[in-house]
Amino acid sequence: MDITNNSNNTVWQRSLVTREKRERQGKHKSVVIWFTGLSGSGKSTIAHLVEEKLFLQGCRTFVFDGDNVRHGLCSDLGFLDTDRSENIRRIGEMVKLFTEAGMISITAFISPFRKDRQKVKILVGEENFIEIYCSCSLDECQKRDVKGLYRRAKAGNIKNFTGISSPYEVPEKPDLVLNTDLSAKDECVKSVIDLLIEKKILLKK
Repeated sequence: MDITNNSNNTVWQRSLVTREKRERQGKHKSVVIWFTGLSGSGKSTIAHLVEEKLFLQGCRTFVFDGDNVRHGLCSDLGFLDTDRSENIRRIGEMVKLFTEAGMISITAFISPFRKDRQKVKILVGEENFIEIYCSCSLDECQKRDVKGLYRRAKAGNIKNFTGISSPYEVPEKPDLVLNTDLSAKDECVKSVIDLLIEKKILLKK
């Protein structure tokens, strides 16, 4: 991945408090949990439930939610392919910093393009990146469409809407697939927590 630094006058300042020290203090490893899937597939719901579960266990964690980020950090971006890629690039840089801070970063983004997800994986390090695909049929996602986004997209009122007028590229080798149209929310959360224990991110309680 190309990384461009437009300044010749900046030098990376190394912290005296290392990631390893932060992880020891937090009693868990830092990692990026990347939820991806269509709008309405349950990404945000599961991400926030996982965050709550981890928080109650004493973990340092934070959810980067797609809609929330669009209100601030990425409020200047639209939904063209280039904007979507830049949106994910910015989030990648943010979760990299949070990983160095010893935190469990949880993201909930459609992130429709494999190349963008792969760039984040390379940026943070493969060992620090857990990709979770929220698999849900388009029909079910449309039934859950409380915001009316699919209806508006079908009517032509929303351009470049993933699943309708813009493609979604299913992960080829995700770390976990959650069939959110078939499994209960609690089952999905348990699957995520079990994976974190298996990968030794969390100590088994």
